[in-house]
Amino acid sequence: MNEQQGSVLVVDDDADVGRVIEALLVQAGIACRSVPDANSALAVLRERPMDVVITDLRMPGPSGLELLEAIVERWPEIPVILLTAHATLEVAVEASIKGAADFLRKPFDREEVLFTVRKQLGVARHDAHRPTLDVKHDPTASASPKMREVEDLIRRAAAGNFTVILRGENGTGKDVAAQAIHRKGPRQAEPFVRVHCAAFPETLIESELFGYERGAFNGAASRRFGRVEIAGRGTLFLDEIGDVSLPVQVKLLRLLQEREFERLGSSQTLKTPARFIAATHQPLEELIERGRFREDLFFRLKVLEIWIPPLRERPEDVEALAHRFCTESAENNGRGEMEISAQAIALLRNQPWPGNVRELQHCIERMVILSDADRLTVADVERQLAPTPAARTSRTDTLKGSVDGFEMEMIRRVLFEEEGNKTKAAARLKISRRTLYNKLAEYGFL
Repeated sequence: MNEQQGSVLVVDDDADVGRVIEALLVQAGIACRSVPDANSALAVLRERPMDVVITDLRMPGPSGLELLEAIVERWPEIPVILLTAHATLEVAVEASIKGAADFLRKPFDREEVLFTVRKQLGVARHDAHRPTLDVKHDPTASASPKMREVEDLIRRAAAGNFTVILRGENGTGKDVAAQAIHRKGPRQAEPFVRVHCAAFPETLIESELFGYERGAFNGAASRRFGRVEIAGRGTLFLDEIGDVSLPVQVKLLRLLQEREFERLGSSQTLKTPARFIAATHQPLEELIERGRFREDLFFRLKVLEIWIPPLRERPEDVEALAHRFCTESAENNGRGEMEISAQAIALLRNQPWPGNVRELQHCIERMVILSDADRLTVADVERQLAPTPAARTSRTDTLKGSVDGFEMEMIRRVLFEEEGNKTKAAARLKISRRTLYNKLAEYGFL
């Protein structure tokens, strides 16, 4: 078993189905475990993280949709694939509204299972995948004048039907802003469908967006509805659109202008009533000058442009965010009620936060996990911000010190980008998870 390719949890009351999928994935080098029901699946997820969950739709006890809702609530970063014998557009839309990443038709095809699972593993490696902030809260409620301007633009955007592009650094909350536009507008009861454009190579992004007919390419065992179709009268969110290749940009331009598309392998032109929101951290104007982004697509996207300021430009928001993350992290990690001191908040406010809101969230979660008290203090913050022993070693003039320092910083960066998921970090670093744990212990991360 090759853990570097990720891990999958299969949930199906038919033991034969679980065994077949488990054997198929293990043979392909993907770690896999199967359980018979939703309660067993939740117990497994509480014990250890999994990269992807595949669940049957109909099972004794909680259904697949109920399990999906529980996973989205507790582990929103885990893509969930639904297994169903009735893979209709209506099922796909309902599953999408509830947060499903994809679905597979029963009886399933071996190549399609591998294709779908590998696609979601790829998304998981590139993706924060779900909102950084809990969407039950108002993500735009802010003490910052700059964010109050953003809040006003979001409110205006929600009332309209025009295309919006959200811009700003990674980790600022563009995903959350897109969901706020959807939830505050007349389409709130319709699907909100997100496509992380950077997570897919050119050969897959088209099938993800537009769907495909059976036999359109190797692995296309049945008709698959694309994200445009599933969005229906809802919202299609094109995240990291600046990473899309030029050939795909041509098709996106047609989609936005004419609201037309075809499934791969089909000549039938389909129409979409969906609303479009895009986001990117890329400098699009520079990409246009270098010939890497179409100017006509840029102006089609730029009907309303909303810039989300980095956290360092809105330190007024740190206090509210810190309290929220402290409460949520304590609840999610079984710590009971926890609070954070005013002195600790003051220290957090003075940090540059290059990873923005997401970095602050992860910093506080680590403090919650590592603290033995029910109150986070300045000492907890200082421990998180202090250089590790390896970092101090790297400042020496020895060759080993320099190599260790480079290695430690690479591990720290990859772990941050993968939101602490050690399986994904090990895969990116091309080392085993055991080796990663040894390195973490050596460099003082554990």
